[in-house]
Amino acid sequence: MLRKDLLRVSRAGGGYRPQFADRADRPLAARVLGTFADHVGEPGSALDAALADLEGEADDFKLVRGFASLCERDATFETRAAVPPERARRIAFEAAETVGVVTEADRDRALDRAAGRLGVDPAAVADSLYADREVRQVLADFDPRWTPDALLDQYDLSLAQTALFDAVEVRVRSSDPKALVSAVKRLGLMYEIHRTDAGREVVVTGPDHLFRRTRRYGTAFARLLRSVAKTADWRLTATIDDRGTERELVLTDDDVGVPGVDPIAEPTYDSGVEADFAARFTALDLDWDLVREPEPLAVGTRVMIPDFAFDYRFADFRVFFEIMGFWTPEYVEKKLGQLADVEDVELLVAVDESLGVSDEIEARDHRTITYAGTVRVKDVVDALRRYEADLVAETRAALPDELRPDADVVTLADLAATHGVGEDALDTVAFPEHERVGRTLVRPDVLSALDDALDAGETLDTAEERLAEYGLSETSAVLSRLGYEVAWDGLSGGTIREKG
Repeated sequence: MLRKDLLRVSRAGGGYRPQFADRADRPLAARVLGTFADHVGEPGSALDAALADLEGEADDFKLVRGFASLCERDATFETRAAVPPERARRIAFEAAETVGVVTEADRDRALDRAAGRLGVDPAAVADSLYADREVRQVLADFDPRWTPDALLDQYDLSLAQTALFDAVEVRVRSSDPKALVSAVKRLGLMYEIHRTDAGREVVVTGPDHLFRRTRRYGTAFARLLRSVAKTADWRLTATIDDRGTERELVLTDDDVGVPGVDPIAEPTYDSGVEADFAARFTALDLDWDLVREPEPLAVGTRVMIPDFAFDYRFADFRVFFEIMGFWTPEYVEKKLGQLADVEDVELLVAVDESLGVSDEIEARDHRTITYAGTVRVKDVVDALRRYEADLVAETRAALPDELRPDADVVTLADLAATHGVGEDALDTVAFPEHERVGRTLVRPDVLSALDDALDAGETLDTAEERLAEYGLSETSAVLSRLGYEVAWDGLSGGTIREKG
């Protein structure tokens, strides 16, 4: 798929026809590929400038940008800097605050001071400040999957997929109806099969056809096209909501095919609710791995593919997770029937509170949480904690009462990983040869050596360097254990002193 702003369509005669690339565009496709290849090792700004020159020479700048957007997926950009940009900015801004930058000379003094703290020259600090900006990142590698001809084919497919973003209904005839229906089900689309003079036709609709537009069905229709286009003989007719005007889009196997390469990774979420939940859940770094579209569950004579599953990292245990959004009454009834037939699995169901069916789901022995707008991650985590208490107890039972790690310093996270358990499982384990400092185990000899090495009045930077020599990173916890605290001097840093 392409971004919506790169869509090229003709509305001649009241229709809706994608403006596909043709053979005459092959040299332009080759030049875009060559431009990426020629700029390996150069900053993104140089690549952007070269592509802008191509746009000026092409009949339609959107075609160049479309080719480029596909090529970008095979490009690797890196931030190259003597100092990590975030650290360079923090130190430089602290120095600027101390100096009071007003003139160019003040700026130079601030950079000199920052360079001294970072151990590099001032020019390196200046170059590092914004090296992570997109235009400053370097094109490190370009390994295209496309030849010029394949790029044309992929562009046509992606353009047609983008044209389907605003579809409210799709009707498909295919030489492989079984594969078509399988793809429709996999994407969670609602469908009917109609008999027509030309043969059986699969009619796919969504709640946007009945109520309002949702991005879920636009992207799902686009993803369906790839499955349709893999067959030898097919015809797709779509009703497009073109800014309030209904238009008809017709595609056949003569228009679009699937290039003989690995498919481009497409968005895997069928709704914004699911994507939002997945992003927020994975950011928590819990002891549960989120699996998208796990194995099908048997529901009588049919199957159901839940939206997600949660796999506990330290045991063979899985909880399935289904999100029920706002659908038609018929769909809800069908879904309730499926949930009634699911057996012998742990299933958590998030239900849009507007449906008013949470009690019915609970009656089917599945755990339910309600939501409005977005699924609250805390509610899901709380539900998983009920399982986790038993799972932690099981893994803890497999551990000895005492552990004696060989290392002088080891984090609880590393030790837990070594034994294949979660950190919580170590809460009741004794460590006779180590002391717990924060979330780290430290031998008393190391703490004694550090106590001798540290002196009140030393800068925090110096203290952190001494701790790092022993592999310790929890500065506050270690300093507190040794009887020190930090006296901060604004944003410019601090010194350590004995606790008052």
